[in-house]
Amino acid sequence: MAATARLLPAGAAALLLLLCLAGGTRATNVTYDHRALVIDGVRRVLVSGSIHYPRSTPDMWPGIIQKAKDGGLDVIETYVFWDIHEPVRGQYDFEGRKDLAAFVKAVADAGLYVHLRIGPYVCAEWNYGGFPLWLHFIPGIKFRTDNEPFKTEMQRFTAKVVDTMKGAGLYASQGGPIILSQIENEYGNIDSAYGAPGKAYMRWAAGMAVSLDTGVPWVMCQQTDAPDPLINTCNGFYCDQFTPNSDAKPKMWTENWSGWFLSFGGAVPYRPVEDLAFAVARFYQRGGTFQNYYMYHGGTNLDRSSGGPFIATSYDYDAPIDEYGLVRQPKWGHLRDVHKAIKLCEPALIATDPSYTSLGPNAEAAVYKTGSVCAAFLANIDGQSDKTVTFNGRMYRLPAWSVSILPDCKNVVLNTAQINSQVTSLEMRYLESSNLASDGSFITPELAISGWSYAIEPVGITKDNALTKAGLMEQINTTADASDFLWYSTSFTVKGDEPYLNGSQSNLVVNSLGHVLQVYINGKIAGSAQGSASSSLISWQKPIELVPGKNKIDLLSATVGLSNYGAFFDLVGAGITGPVKLSGTNGALDLSSAEWTYQIGLRGEDLHLYDPSEASPEWVSANAYPINQPLIWYKTKFTPPAGDDPVAIDFTGMGKGEAWVNGQSIGRYWPTNLAPQSGCVNSCNYRGNYNSNKCLKKCGQPSQTLYHVPRSFLQPGSNDLVLFEQFGGDPSKISFVIRQTGSVCAQVSEAHPAQVDSWNSSQQQRYGPALRLECPKDGQVISSIKFASFGTPSGTCGSYRHGECSSTQTLSVVQEACIGVSSCSVPVSSTYFGNPCTGVTKSLAVEAACS
Repeated sequence: MAATARLLPAGAAALLLLLCLAGGTRATNVTYDHRALVIDGVRRVLVSGSIHYPRSTPDMWPGIIQKAKDGGLDVIETYVFWDIHEPVRGQYDFEGRKDLAAFVKAVADAGLYVHLRIGPYVCAEWNYGGFPLWLHFIPGIKFRTDNEPFKTEMQRFTAKVVDTMKGAGLYASQGGPIILSQIENEYGNIDSAYGAPGKAYMRWAAGMAVSLDTGVPWVMCQQTDAPDPLINTCNGFYCDQFTPNSDAKPKMWTENWSGWFLSFGGAVPYRPVEDLAFAVARFYQRGGTFQNYYMYHGGTNLDRSSGGPFIATSYDYDAPIDEYGLVRQPKWGHLRDVHKAIKLCEPALIATDPSYTSLGPNAEAAVYKTGSVCAAFLANIDGQSDKTVTFNGRMYRLPAWSVSILPDCKNVVLNTAQINSQVTSLEMRYLESSNLASDGSFITPELAISGWSYAIEPVGITKDNALTKAGLMEQINTTADASDFLWYSTSFTVKGDEPYLNGSQSNLVVNSLGHVLQVYINGKIAGSAQGSASSSLISWQKPIELVPGKNKIDLLSATVGLSNYGAFFDLVGAGITGPVKLSGTNGALDLSSAEWTYQIGLRGEDLHLYDPSEASPEWVSANAYPINQPLIWYKTKFTPPAGDDPVAIDFTGMGKGEAWVNGQSIGRYWPTNLAPQSGCVNSCNYRGNYNSNKCLKKCGQPSQTLYHVPRSFLQPGSNDLVLFEQFGGDPSKISFVIRQTGSVCAQVSEAHPAQVDSWNSSQQQRYGPALRLECPKDGQVISSIKFASFGTPSGTCGSYRHGECSSTQTLSVVQEACIGVSSCSVPVSSTYFGNPCTGVTKSLAVEAACS
């Protein structure tokens, strides 16, 4: 498909990218061959990262994108979310966080490329996989198969996105940054369930995409039989063994999972950077030339956008840039160094295919050599044992589960298991409100929260548009996801001699597809139940007290994000399906087919209680307000913390609900949903194959207590916070916090390679390892050294300890080099610190504070 690629040095290729994007008008020709994407006739080695525009805010985009560029990325990858752009059929929204063109332009402004994954099915742990709910109600429709109603809608939206991008001149063929597009998403994982119509649909989708004439290649991820000219790509924790379905296509990795998503009721997953770096280096070692981190910045599931069900509001993903937009160290820094090392090899990588040589059991060399250009990767894929290998007549030590990168086939510039990057400890600093002012406000110099107003959400049916029907209705078909909530209400008369009675009691059974259930008998709470990410099913039963005469049962069913993955995920239901029955010693009463009245959503939602601009008489202002009671709305005013540090709310003390700041939803909160007691590890061994359950933390604790409040949601002076509490809580216990850097640390040994920035192929032997520290914010300097040890220190950042071997000169040497400057570099050598012990590989560990 591509013209013959020519060789261009990595630095010149980067300059070409900047010139092309800065000009913004010169068309760029993007094709591919068996080795790589080819941009204006030049093969490129590209590093990409996923950033989803609606999971952050437009004011955050430039900073996040710049940090991605500083981390060594060439490309930003994003899905396009159909449901937010077309919430009503034929009515489009591309404003604010939904301004896709503005996001793409922000990427271009930073001098980076874009991979636009249109889908339009996205999965992404996003509500309903990104499909709008109105799609479900089109007569005769079947999703993601050879179905004309679905194909018509899918083509219409895909064309709308392409036309919007073309209209803004954003495809590379127009001089813009978009060099790739994706159609469908991981369909190959589930297409067998759809049979022959699924294969026909896949081929149709590919042809439809190509017909839109974007001027750039299209990809299909996880689709081994993607038809030409589409490139099939790999998703997973490792893709080094992946092979495209044609020798004419490059080896591409569209999702390298940098961590994993968080579920309400689950422990917090993370992925050690040594393993992630190993996976990246192995991919490029074995012929890959395009790799994308999913996610590079995860962000926040604002509004009701999380899917699952039970996907948490935080979509941090243990990504190199955290949920708040701050770099996560050492993950960001170590991967930056990996990218630099790989780019040093780019002239060789784009010029030829690799040759492989065994270096012994579980050890391998890959060499890219043409003429005088040579680069090599030495891999130890043993999950336990370090190895010493011989390559080209030289000895190399390879730690277990690591890759060494040799840009000149001689000298190691980086080993994936040896981290030169600093570690940054990020802390959440709580802002207390402990002083009571004369007007009743709680004031500190940093934060002010006024007293709380409240409004009671009534139990059962209160709306005029309620629906009455015999039998139990499925929730999603009833609500069209206009709200998380659906009330089911029925009544019956008790005479006193019914067979389902045991005295005045009866056993009530309620079965539901989930996700959350609350049971009210005659207006009073009788109990609740909830499903989980592994099974949303609910079976609730309990003896209840009935009264002579009329009795009323009100059931509140709540969803926590709709299914987003799997064959026919769109048909997965929710809500109370029954049976609902009363039973006693002598018999039972099945209410499943009785007459039920239904109310979609809450009265407070209809009254827009979450919107402070709309006054409502429902609000009650009083010194005392109900606490630990279900179905309560709360409202307060607060003054946000000064500065630009990211802000969050700790919802400890609350049960489950949704929160709004100045009328904008910050998502669902659920701090009472705890992770299992077991399954976590104190320290995760990065060696050996990673999976999403290997490295977990916070077992037995709430899955999420802290909820991000984007700075752009806040305004100077007074702000409004509104909560809807479903289970019951005490809003006086919530806290505002800001995310700040605590310490900066690093630990580098004498056995580490030199800093990658010091690479000079002709002089590499003159450099040795060095420890570098840098303050994270502009204007900061290193103000103190909390710990310094050269010898055999142990521990981690914040808890370093001196070993038996420790130089007495370390602290003074480090202080002299680092105090009062924003960054410093200290050689890791006995020349500077003396030799406190011979015959031992020593390391330097430092913890510093910036101010």
